[in-house]
Amino acid sequence: MKKLYYREKDFLKNLSQLYMRPSYPPEIEDSVRAILADVKSKGDAALVKYAEKFDHVKLTPETFRVSEDEVKQALLKVDRESKKAVNIALNNVNNFSKLRIPEPWCHSPRPGVIVGERFEPMDRVGVYIPGGTAPLVSTVIHTAGIAKAAGVKEIVAVTPPGRDGNIHPAVLYAMHKAGVTEIYRLGGVYGIAAMAYGTKSIRKVDKIVGPGNAYVTAAKKMVYGEVAIDMVAGPSEIMIIADDSCDPEFIAADMLSQAEHGSGLEQAVLLSTDSVLIEQVEQAILRQKMQLSRQETVDNVLKNGVFMIHVRDLEQAAEIASDYAPEHLEIMCTHAGRVAKKVKAAGAIFIGQWTPEAIGDFCAGPSHVLPTAGSARFFSGLSVEGFFRRTSIINYQKGALRKEAATVGKFAEMEGLDAHGRSASVRINSER
Repeated sequence: MKKLYYREKDFLKNLSQLYMRPSYPPEIEDSVRAILADVKSKGDAALVKYAEKFDHVKLTPETFRVSEDEVKQALLKVDRESKKAVNIALNNVNNFSKLRIPEPWCHSPRPGVIVGERFEPMDRVGVYIPGGTAPLVSTVIHTAGIAKAAGVKEIVAVTPPGRDGNIHPAVLYAMHKAGVTEIYRLGGVYGIAAMAYGTKSIRKVDKIVGPGNAYVTAAKKMVYGEVAIDMVAGPSEIMIIADDSCDPEFIAADMLSQAEHGSGLEQAVLLSTDSVLIEQVEQAILRQKMQLSRQETVDNVLKNGVFMIHVRDLEQAAEIASDYAPEHLEIMCTHAGRVAKKVKAAGAIFIGQWTPEAIGDFCAGPSHVLPTAGSARFFSGLSVEGFFRRTSIINYQKGALRKEAATVGKFAEMEGLDAHGRSASVRINSER
């Protein structure tokens, strides 16, 4: 764990290192690009090859897709309490999403002119559900569940299989409840390529959403343009603002919740006005981590990705948080709501000591698919609006066009686009 104190001579210099966190290592791009190109040119044959190479399963195009019978059998293996948890989370996410569904509108700003917008749900969306280190059941809800609320008709889920070729029953249950219409046991870069380019067995999608490891993130960035994507998101991260009113055990538990994710590149950052609290949190982390099942993963993050920062005051904490633009920002201090208003960029803000980040991961309502690596400065988290196409509506009557035809003509003249200007003047001069 690294400690920084605002009174230190090199505080700002050392702090700047905190902000330098790429979404993925650039050296992986060549290998990712090669896999994408292979799938694009060879289709199903490449998928078969990479399924065996990376996920150690032998598939055929006929077995890419999870059958309805497999889903039915999986549903029987999920216990009642797990089903209840999925249903509660899905209901909360669905209710939140429906509050944000965009409505068409129109307005007449000038006589004879109507402008507005309309929104149509996308036809076919792909959701990537990570597997590997943990079956991310909640990610199904926070991607496919929102797409379903938006009215997307075809929701394609891609997730890596286990070594037995199967997908975790709880993941399949969540997909079933969330409205997924097609499920494919394909992982990583080749799964992203299948959705982006399509193959003989799998039709391409309009948009790909969902988190993933560094390779998945790089793949999504590279296929952007072939399809839409939600964002370029890297390893998970949490920042916590706290003063001496906060329980150090709460802070330690929340920092460890991000450290256990799996890549070893996660970050957990504490900003505190109380140097004593920093020492207490450090001891609480070392004590609590001994009770966790993923200690090797946690140790990697504790060594390189945990920062304890003593700040001058809460104003400085809000400034640092705004510059860092964390994926998750917890504010646990007196008047936490006031401090939250001073933060300009964060994927999601969790206010007060009774709002652990994990509540957002699983069941609060907003999607847990959030921008990382400082991209919250220009990206927002996944929401229901992201599954809609927005179309501008423009309607002019002849009299209104007559008033603005000269403006059209002047722009056409400035830009050397004669036909543009004529498209307005020919109407004005028409006897119709």
